[in-house]
Amino acid sequence: MDHDTRAAVFDGTAERYDEDPFHASVAEALVAPLPEGPELVLDVACGTGFAAYEALRLKPSRVLAVDLSPAMVARAESKAASLDPSGVITWQVGPAVPMPAEDRSADVVLCASSLHFLGAVAFADWLRVLRPGGRLAFSVVSGLRFRPSGPFAELVPKDLTFPTDEAGAGALAAGFVDVSAKTFAVGSRSVFVVHATAP
Repeated sequence: MDHDTRAAVFDGTAERYDEDPFHASVAEALVAPLPEGPELVLDVACGTGFAAYEALRLKPSRVLAVDLSPAMVARAESKAASLDPSGVITWQVGPAVPMPAEDRSADVVLCASSLHFLGAVAFADWLRVLRPGGRLAFSVVSGLRFRPSGPFAELVPKDLTFPTDEAGAGALAAGFVDVSAKTFAVGSRSVFVVHATAP
């Protein structure tokens, strides 16, 4: 499926994406344990911006948020006047893998609720963009619960085996150090939240 077709699928969900409070909760869980004062935070496949806006709590110098869907990015940007009045976040439409960032330039990489559309190829790119000691925080769906249907089923990459437990979720971050994986649940919904450090 080409970029335009993929983008169109997500464009169709942008208008109602913010109505799901689970995405905000996941973003909060990813950002909460991270240290303050990063120079550059990357929000990979940012959607409507939950993780990028949550990252402002860290008092970063810059946040770069990238998503393939123009409608998702437009929705994210529409909240900037109230949530990011000083313009810390730069929004960009385009593929999130590879991220449009220099090698070893980022202090933090965030990927909330999107890995199941990016695939395992994302991890090599995150190792590339993170400086040594930089932090990775991502969420991933459980292979026991994830059942994509309709047009979304065609978007799920074949190179990623979805974990069924915390150990499997942590194992996705091969090449990283200090990996921790926890089950994060709100009501009946859950994902694995993984934190790791670039070597």
